[in-house]
Amino acid sequence: MCSRTFGIKMRPASLLVIAGGVGSRLQPAVSTVPKPLAPVVNRPYLHYLLDNWLAQGVTSLIFLLHHQAGLIETFLEREQDLGRPLVNCSVRILTEPQPLGTGGAIAYAVQQLQITGSFLATNADTWLGSGIKQISEASEPAMAVVRVDNSDRYGKVRIERNVVVGFDEKRNGAGAAWINAGLYHLNAAQFQDWDGRAFSLEREMFPALASTGKLSAVPLETEFIDIGVPKDYFRFCSWIESGKSSAL
Repeated sequence: MCSRTFGIKMRPASLLVIAGGVGSRLQPAVSTVPKPLAPVVNRPYLHYLLDNWLAQGVTSLIFLLHHQAGLIETFLEREQDLGRPLVNCSVRILTEPQPLGTGGAIAYAVQQLQITGSFLATNADTWLGSGIKQISEASEPAMAVVRVDNSDRYGKVRIERNVVVGFDEKRNGAGAAWINAGLYHLNAAQFQDWDGRAFSLEREMFPALASTGKLSAVPLETEFIDIGVPKDYFRFCSWIESGKSSAL
């Protein structure tokens, strides 16, 4: 693995993994390791994500790290040494000098690795049973969305004819809605003018794109969970423990 590789032309099966956050909401349940390494049935959560991404055809991963980056890097090195599940997958690591937010992390990667063209990106705390093929085939910029019965903790994504037209803030009693599934198809050109500041994809870039009708929505029908809070983390643990036989 390397911290810097210049002139990367991203391939359709390449994935940037946003994994630098502190994960403060999960810390009451998982306090000693970063969120991607939260233990799930004797394995780190990231192990299951790797299996899932590779099963969907991902052949190149770039991890964007900050908080407890060394622990995640050690885990990935061990997985490569064991040959599973990364034997046929290229893995790179880039560590931010300071927290840059989801948008800043990607912009930093585009700048440091000289990424060109379109690429896929995902959050390291989100499980999607499928979606890599669908988002890859969508014109960028695109956001995967899933429909949930209770959107209270996520906020709503308003879509019309598979175009994102706006976002509604999180609120109690919001009910069923489409939500951001944490999987994106983006283009390096969108980050070329980055000024070095931290910023959020979700709060800044995506609303701006939606206001101009330039953000595609890719609806998915698949298992979804964000382990960012203890309740949902324990729900994912129970799902894995059941052999994925129970409802997620």
